[in-house]
Amino acid sequence: MDILRCKTPSMVRKEIYVYLLAYNLIRSLMWFAGTTYATPPLRLSLQGTRHHLNNFIPQLLAACKTKLQWIYYILLKVIVHKVVPERPNRIEPRVRKRRPKAYPVMIKPRHELGKQFATAPVAQF
Repeated sequence: MDILRCKTPSMVRKEIYVYLLAYNLIRSLMWFAGTTYATPPLRLSLQGTRHHLNNFIPQLLAACKTKLQWIYYILLKVIVHKVVPERPNRIEPRVRKRRPKAYPVMIKPRHELGKQFATAPVAQF
């Protein structure tokens, strides 16, 4: 969520709400998995849960009502197997990972920039 793609304040607000909604849905799935199979929900992997959910979405969409609950419980069981190990005294520094690019920021629409570069003289090497 470090890069928001929308331009207007209302769309940025909606984008943040969607991120929060997705995060809370994944966390609730982790909570159900942990409480169903007696595993501490805070020890489950967020990214592992997201990965497993993405893999199970086609089966969940294609399942009939009788198989849906069965597939859901299999998903919960798979999520529980992705437990994060105990890591005492672990410190994660807060640093930026993105490297700055040497290119200028695009501040004009793409079609205007295309016209501008089409009329610009070509550099000879």
